[in-house]
Amino acid sequence: MRTRFLISFAVIIVVSLTSVSLFAQQATSQEVRSFMGRGGWMGAEDLVQSLEAYYQQNGSWIGADSLLAARGHGHNLGAGHGANPGSNAMASLRLADQDGIILVSNSPDEIGMKASQAELDAATLLEVNGTTRGFLLAQAGNTFQTVLFEQILLTRIRSASMQAALLAGVIALLLALLLTGILIKPLRTLTQAASELADGNFSHRVHVKQPKELAALGDAFNQMAGSIEQAGQNRKAMTADIAHELRTPLAVQRAHLEALQDEVYPLTHQDLEPVLAQNLLLTRLVDDLRLLALADSGALQLTFESVDFVAVVSDMLTRFQAQADNLQITFETKINAEKRFIKADTERIQQVLHNLLQNGMRYTPPGGSLWLSLFNQDDNIVLELRDNGEGIAPEALPYVFDRFYRSDKARDREQGGSGLGLAIARQLVLAHGGSLQAENHPQGGALFRLILPLSEPGESH
Repeated sequence: MRTRFLISFAVIIVVSLTSVSLFAQQATSQEVRSFMGRGGWMGAEDLVQSLEAYYQQNGSWIGADSLLAARGHGHNLGAGHGANPGSNAMASLRLADQDGIILVSNSPDEIGMKASQAELDAATLLEVNGTTRGFLLAQAGNTFQTVLFEQILLTRIRSASMQAALLAGVIALLLALLLTGILIKPLRTLTQAASELADGNFSHRVHVKQPKELAALGDAFNQMAGSIEQAGQNRKAMTADIAHELRTPLAVQRAHLEALQDEVYPLTHQDLEPVLAQNLLLTRLVDDLRLLALADSGALQLTFESVDFVAVVSDMLTRFQAQADNLQITFETKINAEKRFIKADTERIQQVLHNLLQNGMRYTPPGGSLWLSLFNQDDNIVLELRDNGEGIAPEALPYVFDRFYRSDKARDREQGGSGLGLAIARQLVLAHGGSLQAENHPQGGALFRLILPLSEPGESH
């Protein structure tokens, strides 16, 4: 990968520097030719502009010799210290009209003569409104000096450009090598971590700090690895829990059946009841596990219809009233919900309420109370169920909805349930687009909060 990075960087560098060098040389050539063509090489650019302005103003070259004479005088025709490099040339410049006829020259014999084509090709054009009106010629014998000087200057500029591009390319490649190393190191770390993960080492983590993008990728990788590790642990724990939950009722059934087989117990309805009870427990456990599996996979079939949630809650309280009376538990209800209809599967919502009430009564001591309140909040209906038991241990709060979890490890199955009731309740609530939360009430006891979205009466699908 490092080699591919370097090759990519090298291609980019070469293309970029080549393009910049070509564009720079082309622009420089144009500027040099413009500079040389306008007399810049001998300091006559302003003279060219003055002559063109003169012609535009007067419409002819009559009297233009004064401009050349003044310029030559002003530039100190000698080549002494501090003189302009083009002073000698400036002193012997010649002016020709648009037909090449020499109008101004230091040599009177040339005036009126036509300049040669070679001299005109090397001359500086004097243009007015885009039309050539004259030529500014170098002194006789220096016809090709401008062209030669231009070629030498351009050659040196091109050479300097190539050297600068080569040096810049070397520096850029060194920087690319350094940057490639910085980028490749965290990528190699992530690749190695992915290989560890593929080999089943889910505890492996990466530590990438820079660059920020790869650091974010490293954090995401660590979260993924943590999730996979946790999922694996949960799967192992659930397998062990299922085995434990199945072993006890199976052992009870086997013991009773062996006792019946050995005629320790007579074959009566009374002696068969424990076997049937354990069989029903196993059936319920299998059904609960299947329900959770369907909910997890999104394959749980729900029949949604418009449901009066307040009526469903009241019906469930009526069903549990006899059990509450036997346990000397009092229901304290407070209903303040003007909007009461939800879109739900009635049977599944009843199952949620059954699990919540069963859990609340299990942890409420005899003579205690269960407080149930219903109210609207935004576009939701909220049910809060609070007991006056010991509450949920702080370290157990994050796990109360986990499968087979019992906050009180000392409770057996008959007292503490299978550990699936709250997990099922939450999955069913999520399938209805709601949420189920658990916390401890400030005045003591556990508080479960069920939130379901409201719907219009009669809305169903």
